[in-house]
Amino acid sequence: MISTLLTFQYDDTFNEEKITSIAEGARSKFEGMPGLRSKAFSCSVERKQAINFYVWESADSAKAFFTPDNIAMIAGIYGATPDICYLDVKVLVDNHKA
Repeated sequence: MISTLLTFQYDDTFNEEKITSIAEGARSKFEGMPGLRSKAFSCSVERKQAINFYVWESADSAKAFFTPDNIAMIAGIYGATPDICYLDVKVLVDNHKA
């Protein structure tokens, strides 16, 4: 497994409601997405950041999603270019019961 952490840094243009609206509008695009185990849309009001955390079945799944075109599209939606960090998942604790 691999995870990706996307951080969008804002200045005084940060708007928590806008971040929530983006997340609510995009949620259905990720539900049932092949290769994606989970995705969390989050934000830090204090740091003026939107932060998205993905857990993928494989590095291939993650890299297939984060193409230059998709990154540009995501930056356009958020109005900020994300910093992308790939992380190896060593152990995942998942308490969700389907």
